[in-house]
Amino acid sequence: MAHVPTQAALREMLAPFQKASLGRAILEVAVTALPLAAIWITGAFLVAAGYWWAGLLLSIPGGAFVVRMFLIQHDCGHRAFFRSPWLNDWVGRAVGVVTLTPHDCWRRTHGIHHATSGNLDRRELGAVKTVSVEEYRAMTPASRFWYRVYRNPITLFVVGPFYVFFLQQRLPHGVMKEGWRPWVSAMGTNIVLAAVITTLILVGRLDALLFVWLPSMLIAASTGVWLFFVQHQFEETYWARGNEWNATEAALRGSSHYDLPPVLRWLTANIGIHHVHHASARIPFYRLHKVLKHNPALREISRLGLWQSIRCAGLTLWDEGNQRLISFSHYARQQRA
Repeated sequence: MAHVPTQAALREMLAPFQKASLGRAILEVAVTALPLAAIWITGAFLVAAGYWWAGLLLSIPGGAFVVRMFLIQHDCGHRAFFRSPWLNDWVGRAVGVVTLTPHDCWRRTHGIHHATSGNLDRRELGAVKTVSVEEYRAMTPASRFWYRVYRNPITLFVVGPFYVFFLQQRLPHGVMKEGWRPWVSAMGTNIVLAAVITTLILVGRLDALLFVWLPSMLIAASTGVWLFFVQHQFEETYWARGNEWNATEAALRGSSHYDLPPVLRWLTANIGIHHVHHASARIPFYRLHKVLKHNPALREISRLGLWQSIRCAGLTLWDEGNQRLISFSHYARQQRA
């Protein structure tokens, strides 16, 4: 296991990279939003000309650029993308219409995720539901069945993303009782989104919505959920209880370094360097790769390759005794033994 630096040493390592650049941020928005707009407009013209299959093909890169748009919103949510909190908030809100994600609601729940990640006593909002072996053993047969349904890859990466982005996020899920602000965020996003969709339908662009926009959003939703899943749900991840929980350990060992090929790394805005992001959420994504370049010791901590990550989909239960995630089949073998 790679060495995890102390909190003080880590703070010193990361401090030089916690600086937002207005010019770089504008560039990142441009090289993400403009290609996405070009893809969707081209797809709409092709579908109108009868080439619906071409619209579907273009929805693949369209979905990839929606993911990148979401990661711009993600950095705005941490107020790391721009120096100005006001600019972060309003760009995040605008992008939230594209990503179907009410910005202020998401910012709140994602903050809870960062504060509680890896803490078995605080499995709250913004996380994939995970139970321990002992908790699973104590469940009723019906509860076990529904947990298995929930952890099935079809639920997690197909049904779940549609439910979360198209349905759940139309309301301020998880923060409904926190005053009027979450409701304004959710309803404001819904109103703008409904106005855009209604306008496109009225001008006869329902075909573009069905063959370009909708599949793009479904691809983006599934990809985003997969990225979030694999960033925390890997075999040697970190979970601890009570006073044993440590923020630095949770950040570096409980979040993966998802080491992707260069093209995928660019499209996912370096979010695979997730262990560093959790250690310091104020580092803009366009500086994360520089952290590893200047601190090579961080490269191997929680490193996970693309092909290695596939098997993570089958990991479902936290084995507290052995400090690792295991599959249902592994659990069954334990029980027989």
